[in-house]
Amino acid sequence: MIIGRVIGDLVATQKAPSHEGCKLLVVQPLNLDGSDRGEVMIAVDAVDAGIGDQVLVSSDGFSAMTAVGRPNSPIDTAIIGVIDSIDLIDGVK
Repeated sequence: MIIGRVIGDLVATQKAPSHEGCKLLVVQPLNLDGSDRGEVMIAVDAVDAGIGDQVLVSSDGFSAMTAVGRPNSPIDTAIIGVIDSIDLIDGVK
């Protein structure tokens, strides 16, 4: 799983039938300190996240497609949670 921040939404006028009705969001992966990590990704939203939200992203295809209720669909990543807070133990990096 990946921690990320929603930085935009993606609008597609044409989609594969398995993706119709799915909300697609642009997510910037984050390090635990909140700094950007790696390349942005597109994820199907399963929890009604919005721009600016910190989110939990599943990057396992089976888990992602199951989370959005679309088994056997070509879905690699899905937003499966909105993060309220992250608490780290002192000294753990």
